[in-house]
Amino acid sequence: MDLSLRDIAYCKGVGTKRADILRKELGVHTALDLLRNYPYKYTDRSRFYRIADIENEDTSVQIRGRILEWHTLGVGKGQRLSATFSDGAHTIELVWFQGIQYVKLAKDTEYLLFGKPTRFNHEYNFVHPDLTPMSKVTPEMTQGFEPDYNTTDKMKRAGLHSKGLRTIIASLIPELKQGVNETIGLDIRTKYHLMSLTDALVNVHFPKDTPSMHKARERLKFEELFYAQLQLMRQLKQREQNPGYLMPVVGRSFHHFYEHCLPFELTNAQKRVIREIQADLKSGHQMNRLLQGDVGSGKTLVALLCALLAKDNGYQTCIMVPTEILAAQHMETLSHLLRDTDVHVALLTGSTTRKQREPLHAALRSGETDILIGTHALLEEEVQFANLGLCIIDEQHRFGVAQRSRLWYKNELCPHILVMTATPIPRTLAMTVYGDLHTSIIDELPPGRKPVLTLHYSNQRRATVNQFIEQQIGMGRQIYVVYPLIKENENLDLADLQNGYDTLRQTFPQYSISMVHGQMKAKDKEEQMQRFASGQTQILVATTVIEVGVNVPNASVMIIENAERFGLSQLHQLRGRVGRGADQSYCLLLTRLELTKDTRKRMDTMVATNDGFKIAEADLQLRGPGDLEGTQQSGQVLDFKIANLATDGQLTEVARHAVEDVLQDDPLLESDWNRVYKQRLDILRLTSKSWQGIS
Repeated sequence: MDLSLRDIAYCKGVGTKRADILRKELGVHTALDLLRNYPYKYTDRSRFYRIADIENEDTSVQIRGRILEWHTLGVGKGQRLSATFSDGAHTIELVWFQGIQYVKLAKDTEYLLFGKPTRFNHEYNFVHPDLTPMSKVTPEMTQGFEPDYNTTDKMKRAGLHSKGLRTIIASLIPELKQGVNETIGLDIRTKYHLMSLTDALVNVHFPKDTPSMHKARERLKFEELFYAQLQLMRQLKQREQNPGYLMPVVGRSFHHFYEHCLPFELTNAQKRVIREIQADLKSGHQMNRLLQGDVGSGKTLVALLCALLAKDNGYQTCIMVPTEILAAQHMETLSHLLRDTDVHVALLTGSTTRKQREPLHAALRSGETDILIGTHALLEEEVQFANLGLCIIDEQHRFGVAQRSRLWYKNELCPHILVMTATPIPRTLAMTVYGDLHTSIIDELPPGRKPVLTLHYSNQRRATVNQFIEQQIGMGRQIYVVYPLIKENENLDLADLQNGYDTLRQTFPQYSISMVHGQMKAKDKEEQMQRFASGQTQILVATTVIEVGVNVPNASVMIIENAERFGLSQLHQLRGRVGRGADQSYCLLLTRLELTKDTRKRMDTMVATNDGFKIAEADLQLRGPGDLEGTQQSGQVLDFKIANLATDGQLTEVARHAVEDVLQDDPLLESDWNRVYKQRLDILRLTSKSWQGIS
């Protein structure tokens, strides 16, 4: 019987109760699903240890020996069984806390002990080890690699621990060796030297040697990455055919602004990106483009020029941002840049009053408003445009897919989509999370910008930091001080915002200090921000609410308290709040003295480079793709069973090239030799998390 059709309940050792647990805990419905539940690590069973060889608690070991003595301790639920095990030279304690009545021991029997050692009272022991009489040890038990599987507490209680899963999967191997339906064509397998699916599934669970295990995992990783890319690139090709508003004119609004209002000469990177976007706008097809640019690279100016292209062709633009602070910042920036033009800009947020909304909606419906900036308020049904042609979404990962898509239905055709992010995305991740978008990158900072100098201090050097603050304010500069918390948490040894604010006021009574955090009312936040922006206050104490949307060129110092509590990407975003003027700017990372290896690497990376793309790559390596901001918008990234974007970047690119070859001559997968790919995509759509796109 086809393993893909056999209900998991009818596999040896499963049954209806265990099948229900496997469905709920692992999403396993068939025998093939279980075979697609891959080991997360392997134990080399060909090696026999001596007790004296045990060095840590990380590795399972197997030892041959005998039981010297055993005894039961305690009563009732606290009862445990303790045994002394000897390998002939040394002894070690074995302990069982549960199922004591089922543990049968004999002094005259040689055993194979297998398990992971634990350390208690400075001595190693084994808790609930596997003990098998040597007379019952099969060759398979001491050869090759033994797989270990991830399980849950509910699974373990039902006997579906790693050993239990291993037994069930082993019973399926003889049938598996008869063959399963292939998912990768022979031409691709031959070109990239890939195992067949049958051989890969056998060797991923029970590899005969190290090369076989690596080849099996490579084949299965390639398959996952190949189908992720195939889905995304098909979407991209389909979108390229979607009709879009034709915007061929570069007219008066664009030319007037470009010639008379530009605050500085565009960088070559900005010019290149505008040309790429302009080509999309006049193609007659809907644009779906991702614009990446490091903090301070000039994305907002590019967005404005694109909005002017839309206006010259008779269309309106909306710019949707995640926070009211950022919306207000965009409004202030664009209003200032457009002050000598006839371009009308409006702002709509949750704080916009009903009295303000009525004329705003009327101007929007009449077409008088050319650019509408706003937060989630733009998604409200009553927000109607005369002719919405371009949607620009800033920091789009902060919006859900369903939220974003509500913008697309405010017109007869979907508007052109420009997604912007100031969080540089590693190439591998961009290919998978945003693989259904064309990508533009601003990889050049405006002229005259000095790199921010980043320094790392321990809290013990507080006096040095305070002297630096006083020196910088004496030179007319302003200071950001960012904390990870608003109120003190007794469970975490962190500086908190309120205490920090009070301490700074005591330390620097001669200076004015503002405080901003996410729990303040919008009006109060705005008032405090304006006081800082206008120079009335010298120090702004804040949480990460200032991560985006704050532009104070005179602020030249960013101090981040408890920097060890922030990820690399967030540290880089916060650093981007300074360095916006002509003066040398600084970022001071304050941490406790004792740091973990990963935390030390984060601090060293921040000190070493200002390049957001290098920082993003380092962040991917340290945290993995599932923890990085934005990946939650792509279900497939989080649904990989064996591939890892942090370590499989090269294989991702190989898979993408393979997909390009497949789609080049057969974009609809209609040929007989490509039918296998279409069928597999249909199965994945039904069984995997949704591969959500941007539109």
